[in-house]
Amino acid sequence: MGVNNSFKLVISMAVSEGAGLLGAMFTSPAIQSGWYATLAKPTLNPPAWVFAPVWVTLYALIAVALWIIWTNTAANRKTKQRAVVLFFAQLGLNALWSVIFFGEHFIGGAFWEILALWVLILMTIIYFAKISRPAAWLLLPYILWVSFAGYLNYSIWMLN
Repeated sequence: MGVNNSFKLVISMAVSEGAGLLGAMFTSPAIQSGWYATLAKPTLNPPAWVFAPVWVTLYALIAVALWIIWTNTAANRKTKQRAVVLFFAQLGLNALWSVIFFGEHFIGGAFWEILALWVLILMTIIYFAKISRPAAWLLLPYILWVSFAGYLNYSIWMLN
């Protein structure tokens, strides 16, 4: 007996938002300690309060995308497996970025890591599109935000 689709959605949300919570464990202390506030930032840097609601929303979107892929019974098994592996690889890199940037204060290393993350997100979108175009489209805001985050990361690196 398989796991029903509603429970799969709950699992997808828990996994995705869990990655965000893991990242927040490193982000919050760096912000509360004042380290992040001491950094020179580019003009386009949003206020700090913007990041949490944006990320919560993005994690929800990527969770729904995962759920669509997971519950798709018509997909080629091998393509689906690759798509899910890519999904979890990019999700792992997503959480790792916070460790590198906020936890280790290694801004340059975080920039190179975010480039790898961007490539994995793009690969995930490509594989998701082979299975479900709506799932792939749900990842578009995510890659756009990570692109912007890459700009911020690079700018902060260069300014500091």
